Amino acid sequence: MSEAAVSAVVGQAKTSAGRAAGERASGSTRHTTTTGSTRHTTVSTNQIADVILVAQGDALVGIYFPEHWTKPDWGTFGPAVDESVDPVLAAAARQLREYLGGERTQFDLPIRLQGSPFQQQVWAMLQEVPFGETTTYGELAERLGDKNLARMVGQAVGRNPLSIVVGCHRVVGTNGKLTGYAGGLERKEFLLTLESPSNVPARLF
Repeated sequence: MSEAAVSAVVGQAKTSAGRAAGERASGSTRHTTTTGSTRHTTVSTNQIADVILVAQGDALVGIYFPEHWTKPDWGTFGPAVDESVDPVLAAAARQLREYLGGERTQFDLPIRLQGSPFQQQVWAMLQEVPFGETTTYGELAERLGDKNLARMVGQAVGRNPLSIVVGCHRVVGTNGKLTGYAGGLERKEFLLTLESPSNVPARLF
């Protein structure tokens, strides 16, 4: 699928963007191991970007920003559809808008992370960093048993295929310095500010 084809979906996605958020659900991401052969993609409009969502079978497998610097080849995303056509895409789009609108602190989505064993280890640790907290590349490397792995950890963090839902934005440099983010440092700063205690009112979940 070409970038032009995906861009054509933006108009449909913007129609869906104004729909009611619907019933809230607390919980966390759910890992699924069933590999579905059919992939669908949509471009969903939310508060910070027209985000590319990719579902495969019964799981969410990709969340990418338009200028994402580790985005896979467009041809791997599958047919472009309106988000309402695929229940996984619809749930992901709705929950992202809730999160970015300050109405959600956890995601309740079926996800499938596809990567090397080392990447899987790093991505699993990312999911353990709570909303509103941060960690460093060095701390993640030490958890893996070798602080010298910090550079490799950074590469794995940068290749996280599920931006925002798997919170790679919560990884910062030494002394809290903001470092590279596949969606851009401005978005990383926005997400961390969104999660800061002063910006988090009492929420249902």
